Amino acid sequence: MYLTWFGHSCFKLQDKIGSEGVTVVVDPYGVESGLKMPKIEADILAITHKHVDHSNREAIKGTPFIIDTPGEYEVKGVSVEGVEVPHDDKGGSERGKVIAYRINIDDVVVVHLGDLGAPLDPKQLEVLSGADILLIPVGGKYTIDAKKAVEVVSQIEPRIIVPMHYKIPGLKYDLDGVDKFVKEIGLKPRQEEKLKISKKELPQEDMELVILNNS
Repeated sequence: MYLTWFGHSCFKLQDKIGSEGVTVVVDPYGVESGLKMPKIEADILAITHKHVDHSNREAIKGTPFIIDTPGEYEVKGVSVEGVEVPHDDKGGSERGKVIAYRINIDDVVVVHLGDLGAPLDPKQLEVLSGADILLIPVGGKYTIDAKKAVEVVSQIEPRIIVPMHYKIPGLKYDLDGVDKFVKEIGLKPRQEEKLKISKKELPQEDMELVILNNS
């Protein structure tokens, strides 16, 4: 499985490279973010919520299968389950709800938490716990901050943690940088251009923290 980060909350997941592979894209952003979203193809497009920095469908070439509501989906051998989570720490009363996704691709389970605003309740955890790879917002302001992100990591207990939704060059939103989360979680990060991993290569003992360079 190949995981590429385009900055903010946008990721591309592929089971294999090339025309025979299946590609999932989550949360493409618009120009309002200050970042330039590349034009990419996808078989499946998953959108966590309708804010412009998460739902730029025009950036996706082709005619992907679009997932933007909770539920269970099976497309081209990829299974996706979405569950509503709050966008704030008041149960969604301030910013509404977003969808967190559990994506099983190439036998690797990836959880994307969208703009999660609070720790998870038991119903949400039922869907999202035990991920192999956790894509988690850490920049605060509009989502959980570094401290709350560590709490959510302990709830889900993934094998690999990939932070997202934090301050990077060009981004117009006032977010914390990733350093706060790195310090809070106390793991030595590994820097990667993109993550290439199979089920058998996943860490078995300790959790790993991987910081991706935005492509």
